[in-house]
Amino acid sequence: MSSHLPPGRSHPHHDDRVEHPPHFLGPSRGHKVGLKPTKGWAQRNYHFWSRQVLPAILRKRELANGDVPAFESLEEDAIELVWIGHASFLIRTPVGNIVIDPNWALWHGPMKRTREPGLRLEHLPPIDLILVTHAHFDHLHRPSLRGIACGQPVLTPHGCGPLFRGIKVGLVQEMHEWSVFHWRGIEIIFTPSHHWGARFIHDTHRGFGGFLIRLPGNAIYHCGDSAYFPGFSEISKRFAVDTALLPIGAYEAPSGRDVHMNPEEAIQAFRDLGARKMIPMHYATFPLGGENLHDPLRRLMVAAEAEQLSDRVLAPREGEVVVLRNQ
Repeated sequence: MSSHLPPGRSHPHHDDRVEHPPHFLGPSRGHKVGLKPTKGWAQRNYHFWSRQVLPAILRKRELANGDVPAFESLEEDAIELVWIGHASFLIRTPVGNIVIDPNWALWHGPMKRTREPGLRLEHLPPIDLILVTHAHFDHLHRPSLRGIACGQPVLTPHGCGPLFRGIKVGLVQEMHEWSVFHWRGIEIIFTPSHHWGARFIHDTHRGFGGFLIRLPGNAIYHCGDSAYFPGFSEISKRFAVDTALLPIGAYEAPSGRDVHMNPEEAIQAFRDLGARKMIPMHYATFPLGGENLHDPLRRLMVAAEAEQLSDRVLAPREGEVVVLRNQ
């Protein structure tokens, strides 16, 4: 495990430290997906570009509500969570503000953002900690990171530290699976996932995963990008999860690879984790899969009702504040 401290940056607070996972935990349960597409990829790509990408370019981008949020002091037992869009979240805690996979991009190459971010970048409260789940351009978005960087620490998978060079953050702590970072009385655990971490074809050495944020009386789990895999059950055996932020879109990958969950699999992951609440993410922001942009949430709600989980699945709009109370 390594950490990077850019020139001119101060050393981290004495409570900011990372622990290696003990050897007795056994081998990693994460799974790296290969880059080779499956049979039929050419036809799938044709349909993807003609039915999803090009129509999205021609459609007018949906607007956010435009309200300037009033971020007031939090009560000791409260946490505020705001979905920015895609996999980006703001988590406000009594000890500081955390942002996960910050992405305010309106375009990723030809991929047009279909809905505006839930918060404008300039309306964010001061950000004290940044978490990045993997190196893909829609998760580690350097322009967005530059917009919020002010010397705060960053947690990122192993092999991703060099990608933060030239961004004015502080400590860049590279994490391995089951590593624990202690920050202001909070434990942040890097968890395995079923995905891949290459930013380009040749850099398959980069890690990938999710984060479990264990606050006093509450635990929030952001799984990053992941297909369904047995690791969700393993996480629940090691740690309690209160609120699970799970992806539900881009499941019809043009490559045909098993890289994202569909809504029904997300419900099963929710059950495996034993979480109290679920909030969906990674849908209806960028056209990254062959499915209709509105299908993931519709299917999720149908699956939740069938499993009698409707009261435990929250689907806030971008920018809507969800208040979580300590258990």
